[in-house]
Amino acid sequence: MSGRLRVAYTLEQCWHAVPGGTAVAALEVRDELARRDDIELVTVAGTHPERPAFPWDPGPGVRVLPGHGARLYASWLWLGRPVVERAAGQCDVVHATTIIPPATRRPLVVTVHDLAFLHEPGHFTRWGNAVFRRSLELIRRRAALVLCSSLATIDDCRAAGLDEARLRLVPLGVRPTEAASAAEIESVRARFELPERFVFAVGTLEPRKNLLRLAQAVRSSGLGLPLVVAGPSGWGEIGVSDAEVRFLGYVAERDLVALYSACSVFALPSLREGFGLPVLEAMQHGAPVVTSAGTSTAEAAGGAAVLVDPRSVEDIARGLREAVERDDELAAAGRARAGAASWEHTAALTMAAYREAAER
Repeated sequence: MSGRLRVAYTLEQCWHAVPGGTAVAALEVRDELARRDDIELVTVAGTHPERPAFPWDPGPGVRVLPGHGARLYASWLWLGRPVVERAAGQCDVVHATTIIPPATRRPLVVTVHDLAFLHEPGHFTRWGNAVFRRSLELIRRRAALVLCSSLATIDDCRAAGLDEARLRLVPLGVRPTEAASAAEIESVRARFELPERFVFAVGTLEPRKNLLRLAQAVRSSGLGLPLVVAGPSGWGEIGVSDAEVRFLGYVAERDLVALYSACSVFALPSLREGFGLPVLEAMQHGAPVVTSAGTSTAEAAGGAAVLVDPRSVEDIARGLREAVERDDELAAAGRARAGAASWEHTAALTMAAYREAAER
């Protein structure tokens, strides 16, 4: 379809207790799409009493549907209402920016970052499993196209019975961010009472982040470095205590940039990720990266990280030592890799998917 497209774009996840990477990606892509003159983007969510906190606030202009959160999702998934068009008006395409597809009568594009619930259902609540499985069932039936942020997710979608002809690879990007100054780095060291050298990890605290094995690997590596973790509380038992790991909680963006710049190694040996945005963020600021072989985070790293077996404490420890030894080499390779990953490219691929879906 040529000409300007009108697209309804869901942002309900911005109001989740832990918005996570799905909200980051949706907001970054929205901002890039808004700069284009070939699309009118109409953002849609439920009716909430207030806007979410920074940085998850999508700003003014979000069209609202009755209900929100679990109530809205249940209505979409099992009742088939309210249709997005009730808030967005007539549109050419509807984009579900998470795995939960809204009710709609228009061509549907769905972003699927991961299918972790199929691999580790015990990491999710009974309600979460029900929602995700019903979502997958509806995506099989209704989605014109499914956008996957990694080849690993494409493989999972194929294995879950999604038609390969409808799967599209749409990798995520990283926003150019000004490097931390020496003063900013010293400020975060002082405020968080951090030593000169430390291993750093970022992410919502949940079992798949593999923090127990990472903490064990840090202790056994012989490097003598503490493990520092930034990220909000999530769900499930992570198996480590405050005595073993320094938890910083949610960290503001400028502080996070300074922490990436200050750390000796950034480690993300996750068992499963949809993409692994912190890998690119850490690389952008010169941190040598250790991450999991054979996963989407290895794809994100693009050959510029030390890859390890995430289920082996010994191999994670080996990777940490190697990263310290190859500090300068990995920092240069990582900056080059991050510089090649942009949200503009993600948005361009997304726009191409809209046009394809509109023509179906």
